[in-house]
Amino acid sequence: MQNAIYSQIKASSDKNAKQLAVLVDPDKTNKEDLIALIQLVNLNRVDFVLVGGSLMTGTFLSECISLIKNNSNVPVLLFPGNSLQINPFADGILLLSLISGRNPELLIGNHVIAAPVLRNSGLEIISTGYMLIESGKLTSVVYMSNTTPIPSDKVDIALCTAMAGEMLGMKLIYMDAGSGASKPVSERVISSVKKHIQVPLIIGGGLRCASSARAAWDAGADIIVVGNALEKSPYFLDDLCKERDQINQVRA
Repeated sequence: MQNAIYSQIKASSDKNAKQLAVLVDPDKTNKEDLIALIQLVNLNRVDFVLVGGSLMTGTFLSECISLIKNNSNVPVLLFPGNSLQINPFADGILLLSLISGRNPELLIGNHVIAAPVLRNSGLEIISTGYMLIESGKLTSVVYMSNTTPIPSDKVDIALCTAMAGEMLGMKLIYMDAGSGASKPVSERVISSVKKHIQVPLIIGGGLRCASSARAAWDAGADIIVVGNALEKSPYFLDDLCKERDQINQVRA
């Protein structure tokens, strides 16, 4: 339960250095495609790989993590859709509390069940305030979580929710439009939330082009997460990393 990964995230955030995470859903990939993606991850010096999904029906989770670990030195973080997606072969876990919703199981219930397993797992545990932002369509995570996302134009609700998460001790705030979202979290929401919190801010969902990723970073995102877009075009990763490196070079 060391804090090496979080320390890296926080140090980069404090320096205003932008980071990129790739999200891998074990149900939506196979060994061949995953190895090809890992090669791109290594080539482009991606900062983190997240592994998980809203609903996992297959048995590829352990092998997926092992393949990434055996072929890359990039930290692997679990991004669990439920307490069944805990795997000790990863480096750490984003312990998500769905603070934008009022489903008690996703606020604390699943965490109680998982606590003894996590305690003995050796994973670095990073408490994360998870917020769903309305994206123009019903995404899998909205349906599976049985919660209502924060409306995309209700900036005050978003920033107060993020502040509450930080005050409750969350080490990260993660705002997500959801996999396959019609639109990403708006720059206005990102900027407003970032101005009111001190912990690193992660943005995911609906980022399908380098310009939308750049806009999220410029608005205040410390880390952006891409997943669904890479399933269709893995080489999109090249453009994203060029944008990240350009931002960081200018701000160095």
